[in-house]
Amino acid sequence: MSRIVYVNGRFVPYEEATISIMDRGFLFGDGIYEVSAVVNGRLVDNEAHLARLDRSLGEIGIRNPHDAAGWTRLEEDLVARNGLTEGLVYMEVTRGVHERDFPFPPAEVAPTVVMFTQAKTILASPLAERGAKVITVEDLRWKRRDIKSVALLAQVLAKQQAAAAGVAEAWMHEDGLVTEGGSSTAFIITEDGRIVTRPLSTALLPGITRRAVMRLAEENGLTVEERAFTVEEALSAAEAFYTSASAFVMPVTEIDGTRVGGGQPGPLTRRLRGLYLEMAGAG
Repeated sequence: MSRIVYVNGRFVPYEEATISIMDRGFLFGDGIYEVSAVVNGRLVDNEAHLARLDRSLGEIGIRNPHDAAGWTRLEEDLVARNGLTEGLVYMEVTRGVHERDFPFPPAEVAPTVVMFTQAKTILASPLAERGAKVITVEDLRWKRRDIKSVALLAQVLAKQQAAAAGVAEAWMHEDGLVTEGGSSTAFIITEDGRIVTRPLSTALLPGITRRAVMRLAEENGLTVEERAFTVEEALSAAEAFYTSASAFVMPVTEIDGTRVGGGQPGPLTRRLRGLYLEMAGAG
């Protein structure tokens, strides 16, 4: 059966889905996207993802075409139509279709809306069992990284460097300080058990999984410290991990060829992953 996708008010087979060549998302990367995980056929932490979508759209002046309830209905319908039990729902909103020109089109131009699902093994991820290797790369992105823009060329280049190196992720750095992963939030754990991640600012995306993991850690008596950390500190950390909607909590066992935590997923990281899986309804 063909995968069903959503394009501008219609559910259609993937093979029949089309977008205008004059769409501003295609021409300028002028759009916002969001990704929600699906576990046991249910959306995970979806309200927070939709709130971030709304904020990002507002930051660049694109009208949100749906309220949270409307988005949720579309997501749940798409999940049901595709029989998705575990994986992701991708949503994208662009500034719409108009003759190519840099300034915004007239206000009456409707945003383009695209949605699709992807099946993905998240819960029983083999990578989570053995731990991920990462490399560090220079952060080449623009200055509003808090906006979840579809303009992802710097991340594409970072992720390609990681793929070419045979590792799972690239941690980006600026002035010697880790900002975040190519598609994730970076964490380290110190020898005395403090969970460290960079504080929110325009330098990084406000990760939804990041927020949930920090809340779970604090609810379970663990110490969370929001501060910047260097690449060198990451290399000498007791444990490391990254978070995202598609990975949940992913242990890191090697950074730039240096083993972290003896090269095995650490106990605190495993505990945090377990807490998140429980919250996500994986039981």
